[in-house]
Amino acid sequence: MHPEIVCLGEPMLEFNRQADGRYLAGHGGDTSNCAIAAARQGASVGYLTCLGNDAFGDSFMALWAAEGVDASQVCREPDAPTAIYFVDHNEGQHRFTYLRAGSAASRMTPRTFARDYIAGARVLHVSGISQAISQSACDTVFHAIGVARENGVTVSYDPNLRLKLWPLQRARAVIHAAMSECDIALPGLDDAVHLTGLDEPEAIVDFYLKLGAGTVALTLGKAGTLVATAQRRELVAVREVAAVDATGAGDTFDGAFLAEMLQVRDPFAAARYANAAAALSTLGYGAVAPMPTRAAVLAFLEAG
Repeated sequence: MHPEIVCLGEPMLEFNRQADGRYLAGHGGDTSNCAIAAARQGASVGYLTCLGNDAFGDSFMALWAAEGVDASQVCREPDAPTAIYFVDHNEGQHRFTYLRAGSAASRMTPRTFARDYIAGARVLHVSGISQAISQSACDTVFHAIGVARENGVTVSYDPNLRLKLWPLQRARAVIHAAMSECDIALPGLDDAVHLTGLDEPEAIVDFYLKLGAGTVALTLGKAGTLVATAQRRELVAVREVAAVDATGAGDTFDGAFLAEMLQVRDPFAAARYANAAAALSTLGYGAVAPMPTRAAVLAFLEAG
């Protein structure tokens, strides 16, 4: 069966510093995290990327197989590595160090993946990070968006701004161009402030609606998520939890939101569900390991 949700991007092996100073190995990469989060909510998910022909790449293939994410279209590069990153924590904040230059994923081109795999999905999810890692990867994302739009596939986009990867002026131009082609915009507040030059959440969602998105879900951290369509907007509250590590919380939100949207077709209900999933994902270390299942999210919602 063809996946309902197809995510495209760069997976990265994660080394997350623990309280005792040791690094815990895990898996990361924003769109891969999103794919796994969606799969844990019961969605049918596939992933598109290039991996190194190395042990780290092998570990991702094993991870996606275990999580039920279809990786049949993933390519392997014999002479390029799978990217890695390190996470350090300080006073509730996390700091990232990346080793991704020349990664296998950065070698993606518009010809790497079969058009039919994207065309057969219900949702394509991509991000600004995937466009920042190389020119060819940027072109690949635009190509995938074009294929999706030609075939009536919903396009979901998370800016996920990383200023270590590209200058703000270029990021704005590329991300705004991609956002103008998306149906579902999933920005975080800090990224959106940088990209739009606006401070007020209401003004930011107006900006993205005017660019062309049908639905905007602007995540505001502890303040909740401002969800907006042309007809309605609502601040969807979150429940506070004793957070340990928020590394993959935004990606968990994205995956849970898209999975729930396929179920209920209601962005406000989907944001309530995704807020709960994102909160639960902060209760452990690492991007993937703490991601909740659908059963856990439903239990959390019922308890509240």
